[in-house]
Amino acid sequence: MAVACPVCDAAIDIDEDELDEGDALTCDECGADLRVAGVDPLELESLDEDEDEEDDLDLDEDDDDDEDEDEEEEEDWK
Repeated sequence: MAVACPVCDAAIDIDEDELDEGDALTCDECGADLRVAGVDPLELESLDEDEDEEDDLDLDEDDDDDEDEDEEEEEDWK
């Protein structure tokens, strides 16, 4: 059976009988790290997206810290 890569839409030939939810695989076309999100129907998700979301959360937290530091610097000048 072929399933589409969620990143590049390339067809990935896999034997769905050998896959379980949570199994990891890699797209041969784009190299994306994928995980089996569901087996009935077969659904893949990108592990790279999860990492990007975590990075976004970290950046948001860093931005808040920078704002606090800017406010403290302004108070020191007054």
